[in-house]
Amino acid sequence: MDLMLLLKAAILGVVEGVTEFLPISSTGHLIVAGSLLNFNDERGKLFEIVIQSAAILAVMWEYRVKIATVIGGLFSEVAARRFALNVFIAFLPLAIIGMLFGKHIKAALFNPITVAMTSIVGAVFILWAERRRHTVSVNTVDDLTWKDALKVGLAQALALIPGTSRSGATIIGGLFFGLSRKAATEFTFFLAMPTLIGATVYELYKGRALLNGADLDMWIVGFVTSFIAAFLCVRWLLRYISSHDFTVFAWYRIAFGLVVLGTYYSGLVDWSIT
Repeated sequence: MDLMLLLKAAILGVVEGVTEFLPISSTGHLIVAGSLLNFNDERGKLFEIVIQSAAILAVMWEYRVKIATVIGGLFSEVAARRFALNVFIAFLPLAIIGMLFGKHIKAALFNPITVAMTSIVGAVFILWAERRRHTVSVNTVDDLTWKDALKVGLAQALALIPGTSRSGATIIGGLFFGLSRKAATEFTFFLAMPTLIGATVYELYKGRALLNGADLDMWIVGFVTSFIAAFLCVRWLLRYISSHDFTVFAWYRIAFGLVVLGTYYSGLVDWSIT
């Protein structure tokens, strides 16, 4: 048993769990953390898929009652069918664009410098969204129309650029499109389920040759820490948005981006290895 490897797994699990549903980019943080821990090879990328699945499971557990209600009412309740259709519609843009251009985006943009710059750009949009007049036309996730869902889905597609943040794109996009803070945040959670499940299954299939029973202890540690961190983070975020806006995340993104850029241009960290 490699204790150092298990420590890296635990750290990355916490990073994934904490950042997956906050508007600060889990992919960006994993790229940077993986670079610092020298764990950005193909094995490391497969590990990221494993811990991402734990974060999905955490949010599904948090919303298990809503999920069961929707599934149970698909053939008998109009509201359940409309909700499921909205999630599907919102899922389509990222799925289609990802299938067409995902490989090229990863090859060209998955590096810490891109993450740093998009983190800062994304922060500007968060500050803009929070300082403009916010007119709410959609109070709850059940009030969304298919047009609202499509617009949020198009915003989510921007998250294919690392550092943008899937949660950030959908939440802030939702605010621009008239969703309440709670509706935008909760729809982001529900939209994460098919998005991340689809990505997980696809990436695991592509990387099946790298699956190795010897890595099981590493996967277990990362999975558990990611699940716990994501579960606690989702509950905290729901409480936080009841009385706060997202400005603090914008300033964090700016600080994060400046630190990465500063360490790169000062030579303190050799980000070129990625």
